[in-house]
Order: sequence, then structure tokens, then C-alpha cells
Amino acid sequence: MSELLDRHVPARGRFVEPTPPAPRSTSRPVARRPLLRRTVGNAAPYLYLAPALTGLVVWVYSPLIQTIQLSFYDWNLVPTSPARPAGWSNYSEAFALPQLGTATWNTLLYLVALLPFTIVIPVLVVLLSQRVHGRARAFYRTAIFAPYLIAPVVTAIVWRWLLDPGGGLVNQILGLFGVAPISFLRDPRWAMWSIVVIVGWQLLGFAVLVVSAGFSGISDDYAAAARTDGATESQITRRITLPLLSPTLLFMATLTILSAAQLVFPMIQTLTQGGPGDSTTNLYYLLYDTAFGSFDVGLASAAGVLFFLGFGILAWGAVWLMDRWSFHDD
Repeated sequence: MSELLDRHVPARGRFVEPTPPAPRSTSRPVARRPLLRRTVGNAAPYLYLAPALTGLVVWVYSPLIQTIQLSFYDWNLVPTSPARPAGWSNYSEAFALPQLGTATWNTLLYLVALLPFTIVIPVLVVLLSQRVHGRARAFYRTAIFAPYLIAPVVTAIVWRWLLDPGGGLVNQILGLFGVAPISFLRDPRWAMWSIVVIVGWQLLGFAVLVVSAGFSGISDDYAAAARTDGATESQITRRITLPLLSPTLLFMATLTILSAAQLVFPMIQTLTQGGPGDSTTNLYYLLYDTAFGSFDVGLASAAGVLFFLGFGILAWGAVWLMDRWSFHDD
């Protein structure tokens, strides 16, 4: 009792407040989120991927499945003509196509001939462009990239006029040096290389953009340290810049290997139709001509499946080389 009174008795003229009782705990257990909300939260990443996955299913995987199905039938594209089962005969006939050897060889030539336009020349252009500064660099990059934005059919039409043997600008310039007019698109010696130059010119801007992005990711500290040790510019380029650019260059090589035949097809279709003779025919044009020229959809589908498997093996080998030979800055 005395202790209770002492709490309210002033001590040395001051009033001492009584100690309030400890508040009761009002915390409640946290309610769990509803099952629907948790399910939607877990599925959110997949919902963001849904548009891209839908596009892949509709435009890539669905046609691929239909191609595999058609490869086991004989059909001439006529809606009133039913497709007849053919078993594996289309696959055996695909290996016996008379143009297969020429088309395969031409495809490999296109692939090898386009590599300088996507690797060697872009590296030289990027290294030389480091000396350009200010607005001139922006104009220069725009001018290099502009051809890639032009539709392939428009590019083909413009180049058909430029290479015309009668009054084309290229032959007019050659005539100033005493060179006789050349039929670039009708002469077997020039037709393929003309298409290579046209496609390479159009791809050069994209390749320069990719190589420039890879070059900008290399730290300047390496070159500065090498210059401090007395290294020359050529030694820096050969032993520092190019090894650090190897992932980018291997990526461009892989992209060229997998897409060269596809990128060349619009030019072949618009400019030469596979001729003269079969000098410009590649595998993609052979598939197109078999399906829509000979109206043999089953044979074209079987050949397409075989080409798909072949390019798949090339893609696997290219990815393996990228993982094995790439030099990364860790």
C-alpha cells in the first residue's frame, strides 16, 4: 500500500506520473492471399511471354508441323484434288532431284561469299569510323545503315536498273574506262556474284551496327594500359580488340550461316529466277520452284524437312563453336 501511495506523492516538489500499463498485443495473424491472386502472380512472367509464344506457335511451329504432315502425301495444290498418301517415297525422291547438287553448291557459295560483308568489312568500317567525330559520325552511321531498311523487292528493282546492259549506270561508268557492256544478271559468270554484292550491300549496315555495339562494350582501359606498355595500334587491334570482339563476330557468322540462303531468295526470285540455267539457284529457290512451279507439294515438303534438319545441325555446330572459341571479358 505504501508503495502505491509513493507513486502519487511528489518527490522534491515534482509530481511523478504513474507508469501506464503495457498495452495489449492487437496483432492478428496475416491473412493469406487468395489462391486465385497467388496463381495470377506466379503466372505473370508467362503472361508477358504469351504474345511472343503465340507468334512462334502460329507462324513457326504450326507451319512446320503441317510441312511434316504434307511430306507424306502427294498433292498438287488443287483444292478439289485430294491428297494421296505417299509414305516415305517423297524423301527418296528428294535426294534424286536433278537440281539438288547445283542448288546445294550454290547455297554454300552464297554463304561463304557473304561472310566478308558481315564480318571482315564491318570490322574495318568500325575501326575506321573511330576517327570520325561529332555530327559526321551520326551521318556516317545513318548512311551505312540505310540500305538495310529498304525492302528487298525495291532493292532488286533499283539494282536491275543499275546493272542493265543497255543504259544502266554501272555499265555507263565502266564504259568511261573502255569496258564493253556486261550483262550482269544474264551471264552465268556474273549473275551469282551480282546477287552476292546486292545482298551484301544490304546486309552491311546491320552488320556494322552489331559490330559497333560489340566494340562499344570493350573498355578503353585495356588499350590505355597496352599503350602505356609500348604496344602499337596494330598490336592493340590484333591482340586485344579482335579477341574481345570474338563473341560478336561469331554471332554474325552464325546469323549469316543460318539466314544467307533465305536472304538471297528474294533477289533470285526478282532478278534471275534461278538462271541463267541453274547458275543462281539455291536450296530455298529449289523448294519454291518444286512446290509452286512443278506443283509437287509433297516432294517440296519432304525436301524442306531435310533442309530443316541440315540447317539445325549447322546451327548446333555454330552454337558449339561460339561457346568454345569466344573470348569473354570476365
